Amino acid sequence: MITKSSTIPWQPFSHKHKRYIADALNNRMCVAEGAIRSGKTIDHCIIAANYLERCPDRIHLASGSDVGNAKLNIGDCNGFGLEHIFRGRCRWGKYKDNEALFIYPNPKNRSVEKILIFVGGGKADRYKKILGNSYGLWIATEINEHYDCDDSRTSFVKVANGRQAAAAWPFTLWDLNPCHPSHPIYTNYIDRYKEGFLGGYLYEHFTMADNLSIPLERRAQIESQYVPGTVWYARDILGERRVAEGLIYQQFADSPERYTVPAGKLAEHLRDVEFVSIGIDFGGSRSLTTFVATAVHAGFQRLTTILDGHIKGRKGEIDADRLCYEFIGFVQRIRTAFPWLHIKYVWADSEAQYLINSLRKAAWQIGLGGAIHDSKKLKIKNRIFATGTLLNIGRLYVAEGCDLVKGGLESAIWDLKKPDTRLDNFSTDIDILDGFEYSWEPFLGKLLPEFAKKGE
Repeated sequence: MITKSSTIPWQPFSHKHKRYIADALNNRMCVAEGAIRSGKTIDHCIIAANYLERCPDRIHLASGSDVGNAKLNIGDCNGFGLEHIFRGRCRWGKYKDNEALFIYPNPKNRSVEKILIFVGGGKADRYKKILGNSYGLWIATEINEHYDCDDSRTSFVKVANGRQAAAAWPFTLWDLNPCHPSHPIYTNYIDRYKEGFLGGYLYEHFTMADNLSIPLERRAQIESQYVPGTVWYARDILGERRVAEGLIYQQFADSPERYTVPAGKLAEHLRDVEFVSIGIDFGGSRSLTTFVATAVHAGFQRLTTILDGHIKGRKGEIDADRLCYEFIGFVQRIRTAFPWLHIKYVWADSEAQYLINSLRKAAWQIGLGGAIHDSKKLKIKNRIFATGTLLNIGRLYVAEGCDLVKGGLESAIWDLKKPDTRLDNFSTDIDILDGFEYSWEPFLGKLLPEFAKKGE
C-alpha cells in the first residue's frame, strides 16, 4: 500500500470516495463521471499509485486530450498527482520519444522501475504514439475528448484497449465530465460496459458535494461563474448529461445593453488597457473574411471588443493584395479611433499560410513587424464555454458600434446534429465569432486559470 506523504495536504474523503477507492482494484475497469471539482481525478491518481506499487507490468499509459492535459491532470493534479504521491521515488524523462514518469516503488532498489508514458489522445493520428508497447495500466482523463472511430487500427481508444491484451494485470481508469447523452463514449463503452464486463466494472457518479475538500463558500464562487439553466451549468455543476440546444449566449441575447459600452463612456472604460489583440478569420466559398480588435485590460481582468469588420467578397474574389489592403485599413481605423492604445498581437486563421505570409509583409510596412501569429484554434466548445463564463462574471464587453460581434453573440445557436458546436448553415454569422475568439484565446490561461487547469 502507498503511504501518505506529509508534503501532500490531504483533506477528508467522503464515504462515496472512500468506497470507490477501496473497491477499485477489485475490478478490471473503473469509470468516474460527474461535475467539475468533484474529486474524480484525485481518486484515480490514488488508485493508480496503489496499482503501480503492486502490479508486475513495467510499462503503463496516461492520456488526456493532449500530452499537456495528461501531465497537468494526472502528473500534477494540483499537487495531488502521481509525481507528488511518488515524490522522491520518481523522475520525469523520455521513453521512446514520449514524455514519461519513471517510478521506483522501492527507493532502495532502482533497478525495479515502472514507466508511465504520457500522451495526447485527442487527434486522429495520436494512436501512433502508443504502438509497439504493451501497457498494464491505462489512466485517461477526459476520455470523451479522446479520438475514437469505427476503425480499430486508428481509434486511439480502441488501440489503447488492445495494447493491454498482453498485460499480466490489465487495469483501466477513465474520468470525464458529462457531455451529450448520445456521445459514443457512452453508447459504445461506458453504458454498454454496465451490462456486463468481464473482470469487473466499477462506475461512480460524483458532484462537488461529494468532495469534502471544497468549502461551501468556494463551491458558491465556482457556481457563480455559470448561468443556471444552461448546458454548462447542468453538466459542470449538476453533473448531468445534457443536450446543448437553443441560443448559446442567452444572457447576452436577453440583455445586450448589459455588456455594451456606450461611445461616450468608452475612453474612460479603456483607461487601464494594456494592449490590443486582433483576430482574423479567412472566408470560404460562402463565408466572409472578418477582423476583430479586442482590448485586453490590466492583469487580464477584462476584455473589450473595440472594433470589428469584414471584407465583402467570397472565396476567389479576395486575393492576398486585397486582404492586406483591408487589413492595413482596419489597423488605421483602430489607430485613428484609439491613438493611445498599443496593437501588440494579430492572430490569423492558421489554415491559410500563404495569406498569413502576405500579412506579415504588410505588418512590417505599418510598424507591426513580428505581430502576426497563427491562431491557436482551440476547440470550438472550449471557446464557447470561455465566452459564456467571461460574460457571466462581467469580464467581457463590446463597444458600441461593434454590431457584427454583437449580432454574432445574440444569434449563435447550438447545432443539434453536431453535439457541442454551433450551427454553421449561414443563418448566423459565426465567421465574426471565429475572429472574435482568435483575438483573445491565446490568453485563456491568464483570463480563466481555473478553466485552463481543470485539475481535480
